[in-house]
Amino acid sequence: MVDDRYARDRTALLFVDPYNDFLSDGGKLWPLVEGVAKEVGLLDNLRTVTAAIRKAGIQIFIVPHHRWEPGDYEGWDHPTPHQVASGKMQSFAKGSWGGEWHRDFAPQEGDVIIKEHWGQSGFANTDLDFRLKQQGIVKVIVIGLLANTCIESTGRFAMELGYHVTLVTDATAAFTKEMMHAAHELNGPTFAHAILTTAELVAALPHE
Repeated sequence: MVDDRYARDRTALLFVDPYNDFLSDGGKLWPLVEGVAKEVGLLDNLRTVTAAIRKAGIQIFIVPHHRWEPGDYEGWDHPTPHQVASGKMQSFAKGSWGGEWHRDFAPQEGDVIIKEHWGQSGFANTDLDFRLKQQGIVKVIVIGLLANTCIESTGRFAMELGYHVTLVTDATAAFTKEMMHAAHELNGPTFAHAILTTAELVAALPHE
């Protein structure tokens, strides 16, 4: 019997920020996430999730952060501390290697690339909600980075818009274990409908 908890025509994978700066050795932010990422097996789990999602016939949406360009955040009334730091670091700079997709997670034919978000939510000021609704999506599985910022913000926003939200604890990472704990043990249960491991998610996907 087909497990319809994640029906392929009603479910989408939201892959947030699959950039070299986050996920590749030599990336500007990789040293900050490397410890947690290696502890949870992030890269292998991201590969497992995306492969299983493609095999199940579920649509993938790439949800990218804004790629830094000269002049970003200048003259803003109230950029966040993260935006100020991002501007100084020139994270995901447009036209740079760090602002390119990690080679294992580059969009494939049929994937949907959403407009870049400036803050932390993949929904705010983008076309994500519109594109999901046009495909009749009601459930979203959120993976990528960071667990306590963009993943949490995107998941919370999805819940507020009426989507069923699934977090995958080992298909994300953060700068510290404490941030991971806050994301999954404290905050996640206040908005997510399911909080699973990679193995649990794969087992719940359609297999026929």
